[in-house]
Amino acid sequence: MTQAATPCFSIGLTGGIGCGKSTVASLFAARGASVVDTDEIAHSLTAPGGAAMPALLAEFGTQFADARGAMDRAKMRELVFSDGAAKARLEAILHPRIRAATLAAAASASGSYVIFAVPLLVESGGWVERVNRVLVIDCLESLQVTRVMQRNGLSEAQVKAIMATQATRAMRLAAADDVIDNNGDLAALEPQIAVLHEVYLAFSKRMAGMASQHL
Repeated sequence: MTQAATPCFSIGLTGGIGCGKSTVASLFAARGASVVDTDEIAHSLTAPGGAAMPALLAEFGTQFADARGAMDRAKMRELVFSDGAAKARLEAILHPRIRAATLAAAASASGSYVIFAVPLLVESGGWVERVNRVLVIDCLESLQVTRVMQRNGLSEAQVKAIMATQATRAMRLAAADDVIDNNGDLAALEPQIAVLHEVYLAFSKRMAGMASQHL
């Protein structure tokens, strides 16, 4: 881990689309963790007046903005799924800005530990080395499809196309230090999070103690 990246013990939280990352992150936040959500940062960068919008419109054209002036996510998704070069151009604009905003948020975090919610943590490279532990939210792929179809109104084929661009379930589990099973409901999540929260608090206190010894 790069010590300058975070002020304290950090966890990289990830999982495939529809696995429940946002729900899990909010439950950790309720227990005092600082959550830095890269998806939320990306949305703010591509919202009306977002810091990435001038560069995006210059690169892709004004047709990729919706009526509010935000990035037209559906149109951009369609483009990058069919054009690898366009995907690379989009990432070249967004990724440095997301990283800078992520590090700034972590530097000002005041929670007992920091959770980075990163949907493509396994795929993006570098994140595994920047956090102390990787926490994977796991569920059946069939359940992912059902949840996303209900939540986003996408077709089964569209959801599976998104999943095909992400790491496989096996790849995520292979990268995990900790795993939360989210095949059930909220009541099934709570005890798993309670246990991990205590583990992370202990790690955080130990790291703080080691840091103080070197001052």
